[in-house]
Amino acid sequence: MTPAIRLLEERGIDFELLEYRHDANVPAYGEEAVNALGLSPEEVFKTLLASVDGQRLLVALVPVSSTLDLKALARAAGAKKAVLAEAPAAERATGYVVGGISPLGQKQRLATYIDIGAEHRKHLYVSAGRRGLEIALRPSDLQRLTQASFVPLARN
Repeated sequence: MTPAIRLLEERGIDFELLEYRHDANVPAYGEEAVNALGLSPEEVFKTLLASVDGQRLLVALVPVSSTLDLKALARAAGAKKAVLAEAPAAERATGYVVGGISPLGQKQRLATYIDIGAEHRKHLYVSAGRRGLEIALRPSDLQRLTQASFVPLARN
């Protein structure tokens, strides 16, 4: 059981857990989940960490089919510049390993931003806190649990 799953169970949130065999030779974790589970790349969201203004870390969620617009993230956070966080910093802050970072149950509570395209979906998929494990849940539940803002973040 991961901290993400534990949080969902403790809060009584409806979710579905999906598991697949992670291949250590596949470097694109989100695409691996899409292919292994037969999902759409627009409904699987990758959890990325970024550093804004060289100081604080933020969490950004965008579909696997898109890239994170760092300028849009900086604007949303009221910062001048955002850069992707280094893997060790992301792992320390979240308690998860890269490729299995969940937006839920992180060690540190970080400001979270979800691409606006998720807001009206019936459900979306995010990492459950381990490579090879995904959670399907309602965007409104994810937003409430992470206190996230829905903002335009995805660039195709």
